Amino acid sequence: MSAAAGLGLGLGLFLLWWSCWAAPAAGRERRPGRLAAMIAQSGIERLTAGGLIWACCAAAVLMFLVFLAITASLPVAACFALFGAALPPALVNWQASRRRSQREQLWPEAVDHLRSAIRAGLPLPEALGQLGSTGPEDLRGPFREFAADYRSGGQFFPALDNLKERLSDPVADRIIEALKVTRDVGGSDLGRLLGTLSTFLRDNARTRSELLARQSWTINAARLAVAAPWIVLVLLSSQPAAAASYNTPAGAGVLVFGLVVSLVCYRLMLRIGALPQDERVLR
Repeated sequence: MSAAAGLGLGLGLFLLWWSCWAAPAAGRERRPGRLAAMIAQSGIERLTAGGLIWACCAAAVLMFLVFLAITASLPVAACFALFGAALPPALVNWQASRRRSQREQLWPEAVDHLRSAIRAGLPLPEALGQLGSTGPEDLRGPFREFAADYRSGGQFFPALDNLKERLSDPVADRIIEALKVTRDVGGSDLGRLLGTLSTFLRDNARTRSELLARQSWTINAARLAVAAPWIVLVLLSSQPAAAASYNTPAGAGVLVFGLVVSLVCYRLMLRIGALPQDERVLR
């Protein structure tokens, strides 16, 4: 009886806890995870979240074997294996940031081309498709695919949704949603809206470039502060006597403490010097 009462009490508490969370709505579109969103923003084709995880595992194993051969110390090799596992996501994130910065400079020109085509009297789908040949070079591919989708299916909104996922950009989300509203309810102010958006994007890109130039010293200082002690550790561990000291429990504890401090300080410095990023809220 005591076991049954305890089991019933535990089941009741679990059901109370379960009722505090809202059930997912049926048919709700599932948003991509952080890895998938980062890969989409980087523009790296044929790379999936699973492939990135496998790359992290392969990099970790490779770094472990390399530093185990150099230092003959398992704790040191394990620390650098963690650094190796973080390398592929860091490269993808760097590519995504680089591509995002480049596109911030290109969107005003793309909006100007779109505005000119609309004011010339072209239909909205045709004006968007023209960006695949007359727009900025880096943006032509997604707009060419949009034109192909629209020609093959003849449906404007699904083609726009596919274009939004290919671009994976907050500015593109705002432009596409504005075009959807215009297509639904009509209106003659789309040219004025696009002109205002182009001016805003140019001012925002210019201000952000100045802030990034001033922020770079903080980022470089954070990277140097993290890398310097571990470079010294590799140099010291190349000596057998120093490497043997890290094979003890005390030496491994020092390495774990140093790893935690390095990661916390690095993230803190990046957080202090980070600029706010546009979030994709219209997806």
